[in-house]
Amino acid sequence: MKSIFKILLVILMASSCKEEKKAVEIANPESDKENWVAIFNGQNLDNWDIKITGHEVGENFQNTFRVEDSMIRAVYDDYEDFNSTFGHLYYNKPLSYYKLKLEYRFTGEQVEGGEPWARRNSGVMFHSQSAESNSIGQYFPVSLEFQFLGGVGDGERSTGNLCTPGTAVTIQDSIAYPHCIKSDSKTYDGDQWVKAELVVLGDEQMFHIINNDTVMRYSKPIIGGGLITRDGEQEWKSTGIENKEEWLAKDGQPLKEGYIALQAESHPIDFKNVELLDLCGCMDKKAKNYKSYYVKADNSKCEY
Repeated sequence: MKSIFKILLVILMASSCKEEKKAVEIANPESDKENWVAIFNGQNLDNWDIKITGHEVGENFQNTFRVEDSMIRAVYDDYEDFNSTFGHLYYNKPLSYYKLKLEYRFTGEQVEGGEPWARRNSGVMFHSQSAESNSIGQYFPVSLEFQFLGGVGDGERSTGNLCTPGTAVTIQDSIAYPHCIKSDSKTYDGDQWVKAELVVLGDEQMFHIINNDTVMRYSKPIIGGGLITRDGEQEWKSTGIENKEEWLAKDGQPLKEGYIALQAESHPIDFKNVELLDLCGCMDKKAKNYKSYYVKADNSKCEY
């Protein structure tokens, strides 16, 4: 009797699973289709906020950020000297679980006065403080940086690296405080377009992908240390941050969400095809907007 009961139970479970799968397919036949959204419309900077060192939010000093030929361009045609005017272009919505993809290319020559390390250097800041919360003279937001570097014709120079202004991450079970950590990417010389993708899972895992190759992974980002070194408290002030005590009081707090920002560090760079895939949403398989690729549930968004 027991064996017969087990067989009937297995048949019943299999039938139930088939019926549930069929119901899911009817409710949402495209549950596996990724719903990528273009967050740059190719025409203007709607939904983006400009913050440049020494200037108020929204002031596009010297026309640094421009939209031309369906690209976001950071250019320095109107500059005589860079003078530490680091620029960041913020998408105005905080994010937590998502994928970001874009293409970038470096062009031309670095503007006069740019730091030597900033030659063919840019990136995407993420899990960042907002544009409005920056101090007026702040160089970089407290954030993680998906760093882009172009080859300079002098040996290997990886891209898709990690930099950590005011933050730290865990790599191989240890907290890493170096300001920048190299990826395993190839070197990309010249003005070629490079595809970059970022996978962010709250404060769980992060992945850097360059031209479809995963070149870096880490986890557990926190607010921590200084902007360059672990013990560099003076660096908060020297890089224009007026509220360093507030950040020092947050030392060790996990970074679970924040803003993304395209960077302008003195070398001209173009960005295009900037798209976002939300990984947080309805995870009820009976809902019309269920997506199989979601990794974080927010069933308040479910539609039936």
